[in-house]
Amino acid sequence: MQQQPGQSGQQNMMMEPPQTLSTKDQLYLSDMLNWNLTAAKKANFYAEQCNDNDIKSACQRVAQMHEHHYQTFLSHLQQHTQ
Repeated sequence: MQQQPGQSGQQNMMMEPPQTLSTKDQLYLSDMLNWNLTAAKKANFYAEQCNDNDIKSACQRVAQMHEHHYQTFLSHLQQHTQ
């Protein structure tokens, strides 16, 4: 592929993120919140169904991790929308 005159072959890089979120950004953040909430609910469900204490404990840790991620995303978004 040939370069057009005046192009150096390098893409412009943003040194700082933009101050606004696009609709696509907002949808992606909403998806991330949903993914983490769903993963936490599933891990809690599996922990409740499990008879093996080691696996139950691992599922509980996974649920706590996803709950923490969900809360972190949510609090960050709330701080920046006020």
